[in-house]
Amino acid sequence: MNSIDKLDRQILSALMHDSDQAYTELAKKLFVSGGTVHVRMKKLREMGLVKGATLTVDHTKLGYDICAFLGIYLDKSSLFDKVAEELKKIPEVVEAFYTTGLYNIFIKIYCRDTNHLKDVLHDKIQNIPGIQRTETFISLEEAIDRPVNILGEEG
Repeated sequence: MNSIDKLDRQILSALMHDSDQAYTELAKKLFVSGGTVHVRMKKLREMGLVKGATLTVDHTKLGYDICAFLGIYLDKSSLFDKVAEELKKIPEVVEAFYTTGLYNIFIKIYCRDTNHLKDVLHDKIQNIPGIQRTETFISLEEAIDRPVNILGEEG
């Protein structure tokens, strides 16, 4: 596997904080050519380090006022893959993690309101074979949403 250098990390860090900036603008900030940034990003994609780009949306402005996290207990840990495949079919589920600790799976969901949340829990998630039970945590406020600092002390 190819290694990445300081410039690669600087490019990644800048784009992780603002992926909307043009490569030419970023190149000026890093004192390199736009072509250099383009070539480096192509290399990072080919390495599988960069998997795409995302758009950050304010879900509440789209009518999704409830953000909740669910801890899911499975009948057996070996059911993870089957349950994860079923969770993928539920549009309200936006993240899912196979975890250690109390829960086998921890997921994040967005719902319009508490009635929608109840329907998703009762009619969709809790009907998946292999799910023993769930615990729901409703988010009241997101205090931190940031990319990991890949520059270390220099960042």
